[in-house]
Amino acid sequence: MFRTLVKTDALAIGDQTYSVRYFEVRTLRGGRRYSVEVLLGLEDRIILDDDSITNLEAKAARLVPATVYSRLLAGRATAA
Repeated sequence: MFRTLVKTDALAIGDQTYSVRYFEVRTLRGGRRYSVEVLLGLEDRIILDDDSITNLEAKAARLVPATVYSRLLAGRATAA
């Protein structure tokens, strides 16, 4: 299955800005699934998926800041 890039964005958390890319994938049954890839560092990504871009944007807005802040608390600072 091939992913098609449908949207790019940036997510600002604190004083850092993270690159965000949204993809669409066609399922074997002809449906659509969407995923978002947030680049936290050179080899550090968060990938989420959902049935719609709108739900995915809301999910990313909630989960990405929580992930970034939890990593900072754990001593694993991320570089943009």
